[in-house]
Amino acid sequence: MIQVIKKWLRLVKSVTASMMGVQSQKNYEEDFAEQSVLPFVVTGIILVILFILSLVLLVNFLV
Repeated sequence: MIQVIKKWLRLVKSVTASMMGVQSQKNYEEDFAEQSVLPFVVTGIILVILFILSLVLLVNFLV
């Protein structure tokens, strides 16, 4: 169970770093050597949706 959580947190960290443009080439190569691209795409879509929803909620709260 702990291993699953660690893998998921590393995946989220990697996707977040890539979204901000600070992912190193070494980490990028390590990520795709171990896994397929599908978990990264799904995690990226979820994080973008959460980001947009948080912006919408923030604007609605302030206005």
